[in-house]
Amino acid sequence: MDVNKAITTAVRTGKVLFGAKSAIKSAKTGRAKMIIVASNCPRHIHEDIEYYCKLSNIPLMVYEGTSMDLSAACGKPFIISALTIREPGDSEILKLAEPQEAEEA
Repeated sequence: MDVNKAITTAVRTGKVLFGAKSAIKSAKTGRAKMIIVASNCPRHIHEDIEYYCKLSNIPLMVYEGTSMDLSAACGKPFIISALTIREPGDSEILKLAEPQEAEEA
């Protein structure tokens, strides 16, 4: 499955929040279905998001590209370091988290 295509579909058809602050807030409250973090996200932000995702059992995916690449995949004209998937819509992006969870177990 193409990650960029899945992200684009989720942004168009689902409910998605942009930014690290909303990702941390969603991870704390457990409202996110999945959180995607750019590979060049600042380490302290990445660690905070990872910590709260583990507490809330939310899958965390590290996007291979930079924040500029992630913003291009979302079709937005601003840099995106973190992306929160609240509702995937027609996208099958949540299936991308399953192999990572199997590796950790």
